[in-house]
Amino acid sequence: MNASTTCSSATARLRRSGRLVAVVLAALSLSACGGRAFRPVSDLPVQIGRPYTVRGVTYVPAADPGFDVLGYAGWYGSESGNRVALGERFRPDWVTAAHTTLPLPSYVEVTALDTGRTILVRVNDRGPFARGRILDLSRGAAEQLGIRAKGVAAVRVRRVDPPERDRERLRRGKPAVERPAPDPTALANLRAQLAAGERAGIVRAP
Repeated sequence: MNASTTCSSATARLRRSGRLVAVVLAALSLSACGGRAFRPVSDLPVQIGRPYTVRGVTYVPAADPGFDVLGYAGWYGSESGNRVALGERFRPDWVTAAHTTLPLPSYVEVTALDTGRTILVRVNDRGPFARGRILDLSRGAAEQLGIRAKGVAAVRVRRVDPPERDRERLRRGKPAVERPAPDPTALANLRAQLAAGERAGIVRAP
């Protein structure tokens, strides 16, 4: 083999190895981007966001610290994708929820009006955009509230400011301790208010 052939072979190997290095670097770059795709699970910064329109309906996010609403909640799983509106990874078994206008994240107490069971939920997604629902729970939240089998249930949703120990549990994917259930008289009053709201057209049933 002469010197010219040796140099040509070496040059070809360098070109091939250069292409290989470029491919590896590109793959590593894409992998790194993928790793940055999800926001870390944190309560800061809080995002309110601009008005947005879905299916011809415009929603206006707001701080709304006194939010306290009666209506119906459903639940959703991984069929909705693996990323929530806040930018975090969607984990169906965690106790989270979607709301159209509340700040992200925020915390709400959700009470099932048929049983009185009350749980703390972290809101980190937008929705629901279906008729008659005011909240979409994750599968984990629906299980804790006891409504997974029903699919949709009458609820009270109230924004709250829970202690850090409960926030931390939810941020780590653990359910917070269940809240005290309303007494029977208060629960009956909530059901009556919901029924009156439906008759008046204020509350839309699913």
